[in-house]
Order: sequence, then C-alpha cells, then structure tokens
Amino acid sequence: MRKLIVLAFMTLDGVVQEDPGDGFPYGEWDTPLWDDFLDQVMIEQMSKPYDMVLGRKTYEKFAAHWPYQNPDENHLAAGINHARKYVASRTLQKLDWSNSTLLQGDVAQDIQKLKQQDGPALQVHGSGNLIQTLLKHDLVDELWLKLFPLTLGIGKRLFADGTIATYFTLREVKASSQGVIVASYERAGEVQTDPS
Repeated sequence: MRKLIVLAFMTLDGVVQEDPGDGFPYGEWDTPLWDDFLDQVMIEQMSKPYDMVLGRKTYEKFAAHWPYQNPDENHLAAGINHARKYVASRTLQKLDWSNSTLLQGDVAQDIQKLKQQDGPALQVHGSGNLIQTLLKHDLVDELWLKLFPLTLGIGKRLFADGTIATYFTLREVKASSQGVIVASYERAGEVQTDPS
C-alpha cells in the first residue's frame, strides 16, 4: 500500500490558492518569500520516486511548464516529467503530457484503488479542490506543509468544510530565514474527546 502525501504552500490563515482566478487578487503570493532553503526542501521532498495526483487546473499549469524545463538547470524537472501523473477531471478528454492518466469516475474510489497498488508514494501538488475531496474521504496519509508568514483573508483554504476530524503527528519541522515554517505531519488516528 502506498501513501498519499499532500504538499502545500499555505498562509497563516490557511489559504493555499495561488492562482489569480475567480477574483482572487494575490496570485503567486509565495514568490517574494521563496529562497534557496525552500528550493532545497522541495528537492529533498521530491528526490525519491513518486507518482503525482493532480486536479485539472494544476495539471494544465504543470503541463504548460515542466516538459519545457532543462533538467540540468531545474533539479525538479526530471522527476516531475518522469512521474506517472493521475489527473482528476470531469472536463478533459485527453492528456498530452507523457505518463498521464485521466481519472474521470469516482475520484475518491479511484484514489483508494491507487493507494492499494504497489508503487511509489502519491504526491498531491496544488489541486486545492481535489485536496478537499481527499480530506473529506480520509485519503491523506501525510501533510508536507510550507507555512508562509502572511495572511490574505480570502482565497481557497487547505482545510474547508467537509474535512474530517483527524489527529496528525509532527514528524519534522524547520524554518527558513524568511520565516517560512516547513512541517511534515503523519496521520495518527481518530480525534479523542474528554468524556468528563
């Protein structure tokens, strides 16, 4: 069985949206705080073999960028282009990026089947709407978060209505000189309450 890992950039108030669509005025808010430290974090987190699970918007954004990157200049390019991409979409009919598979049925059921298979970990990048489905159906095994020191007040949030009550255990934490906290959490069971 393979793990499903959500990699997310988020603000202190939980916003993960970076795409300026739908009237969101803060596109690419993470860029001013990005540095070599975060480059190294991403290289470490994406250094082992992995497959990717992507929503339609993230797939289209990645497919327009990553196939054209030089792996000698961008250390993530080879891994991303080599990875198998599973794309959840109700509107796409075909995928042109190599190693891409379309998921058009019951996404939660399809992801559960993928997790039961042998293979590398499944990494979810971007894909805010898809992450809501994964959280709602208790399919997320680990969260690899980059918490940026800013608030936006509006935008899609990582944990929205429908997220189930769950414990996570902190596995690793470190911070950049820019104040970005990198924290990795692992699913740790059901939430317990005080019966008294």
